[in-house]
Amino acid sequence: MKLYFKQKVLSFTQSTNIFDEFGNIMFTAEKELLSFGRRMHIYDNMNNEVGFVQQRLMHFMPRFSVYINGQYIADVVREFTLFKHNYHIEGLNWKIDGDFFAHDYRITCGGQYIASIHKHWMTWGDSFEIDIAYQQDTVMALAVIIAIDCVIDQSQN
Repeated sequence: MKLYFKQKVLSFTQSTNIFDEFGNIMFTAEKELLSFGRRMHIYDNMNNEVGFVQQRLMHFMPRFSVYINGQYIADVVREFTLFKHNYHIEGLNWKIDGDFFAHDYRITCGGQYIASIHKHWMTWGDSFEIDIAYQQDTVMALAVIIAIDCVIDQSQN
């Protein structure tokens, strides 16, 4: 399954629509404006919350928790390294490899492909393509990718 989204340039809203390959809105990611720490909600096309990502405060390195249907699933954590940023997922047996700042990385589990994200360059605003191997992993992979993006953003500030 392929999903696409474009982060809006000069947008006053804090939500992003996520489309399938036919241009149908499949999900909406919405940033909570008034919260202690960053929090992103993920809604399906029927406007039901299917997941959220929440910043965990009071940690040395940036850390975001992933929840699916209200249940805690995992934490995405930036590892302490000197030269290259590395990230890992606590709570799932998923591994992340690739170029995080270029938004070109893949997620695997035991060597089996789960998902990848690729940033399209030379577009107005940041455009991304997400490829998810199995439909049952869609919401979890999307939430983990949003958490990785939040950790990267937090690391740059």
